[in-house]
Amino acid sequence: MSAWTSPAAIEVESRLFRALAVLRVVVLINAVGLTVYRAGNFVSPTAALVCALVMIGWTVFVLWAYAEPSRRTAVLIGADLAVALGLLLVTPLVKGPGFQASVPGFWVSGALLACAIHYRWIGGLLAGVALAAADLVLRQEIDQSIYGNAFLLVIAGPVVGYMCESVQRMALERDEAQRAAARAEERARLARAVHDGVLQVLALVQRRGGELGGDAAELGRLAGEQERELRLLIRGEQPGQGSAVGPAQGMADLAAALAELETGTVTVSGPANAVEMPARRVGEILAATRAALDNVRRHVGEDARAWVLLQAFPDHVEVSVRDEGPGIADGRVAQAERDGRLGIVGSVRGRIEDLGGKAELITGATGTEWELTVPRTGVDG
Repeated sequence: MSAWTSPAAIEVESRLFRALAVLRVVVLINAVGLTVYRAGNFVSPTAALVCALVMIGWTVFVLWAYAEPSRRTAVLIGADLAVALGLLLVTPLVKGPGFQASVPGFWVSGALLACAIHYRWIGGLLAGVALAAADLVLRQEIDQSIYGNAFLLVIAGPVVGYMCESVQRMALERDEAQRAAARAEERARLARAVHDGVLQVLALVQRRGGELGGDAAELGRLAGEQERELRLLIRGEQPGQGSAVGPAQGMADLAAALAELETGTVTVSGPANAVEMPARRVGEILAATRAALDNVRRHVGEDARAWVLLQAFPDHVEVSVRDEGPGIADGRVAQAERDGRLGIVGSVRGRIEDLGGKAELITGATGTEWELTVPRTGVDG
């Protein structure tokens, strides 16, 4: 389906045709009134009456025809323009060769605007040129007023057509934004429901399967894979999809980037919606998170469970990395710094502090947790 045949575009066009219907009635009254008022200026009053009746009859017909979108065909719009051109071309026969004002006058604007509304700026331009040329070619003399009227026809068509196209595009963009918001809201609702039920059950099956071993271990592995794929799906991604690049250059999706860290032993949770941030910040947060997870594997074990949680706020994000290991002994981090072993300090805390954030390490007998707080914007991006 073309964008111009979408319900939003058709609704905009229909509203414009309803406004045009009012204009056509006004210019018809003006044209018929001037025909009656200037009856003495006609070489053939009978021909003038016929022209007036044609304008009345055609106006009534197109008001009915344009009311239904399916009837707005090239044949109808072409016939509308042809009637307007025909009334212009018979003017010398009705009023004589030295006429000043054409028989239809401003009535031809109805056909001009119909072309502009339906075929946008190109239709308005072609119709304006055709009407202006027909008017000028019949004149014995072209003064400033006549030229001004012809120029107005040529310029009004594309201007009105461009405005109609712009309004239609705005309606399409509005509808797409509403659909995107609805999808995001549904994903968030689904994420909450799934997280409270299905994901917890899959995580439990994965953990218990690993503990039981044998066939249960294979079942646990499959449950872990399904858990990861389900998390990606409720974020609106396809399994295996990389980090999503944002609509603006240099932006990236932190939620998608962190989701790639999920494995059989690492669980990643976060918002269902994209968390757009400058790409450099996303890269540094991702590297710090990886360093924290590497530390879990190195000091707790290759099969140690770890959890990554992303929370997004208007001005900052918070990422926590937690494990269930024995914790870090008191003074061990400080001693590593004194010995020049800066793995934790440089890879995690240093990266986060360089972004203007804060990295806090919480450790104890029940495990270790990194809490990373980073502003969403800064001097780097």
